[in-house]
Amino acid sequence: MYNCENKGGYHTRVKGIDQKTLVFGERTLMAEFRLKKGAVVPRHSHPYEQTGYLVSGRMIFISGEERFEALPGDSWCILMNVEHSAEVLEDSVAVEVFSPIREDYLPGENL
Repeated sequence: MYNCENKGGYHTRVKGIDQKTLVFGERTLMAEFRLKKGAVVPRHSHPYEQTGYLVSGRMIFISGEERFEALPGDSWCILMNVEHSAEVLEDSVAVEVFSPIREDYLPGENL
């Protein structure tokens, strides 16, 4: 599967956070997130491994008891079923890969 860049396709899942699925396969799904300064990803866990890269901006990730301030070029991996949250310190863009695929992020699903 290939995907060409386009300006549309974003969905707001949490206030201040827009998500767009970029591409997916049988085992992984890649999504882009545009996050507004002051937005908060509430503490949660899920059955997906979540690997990400901060393209621009500044965020704090809280995973378990660990806090990590991410700057452009930084990356992370949050294991399955680990509670985590995030605070957006500056307008940011992040790209994340989920495995197994998040069915709720598939185009046309729950949007």
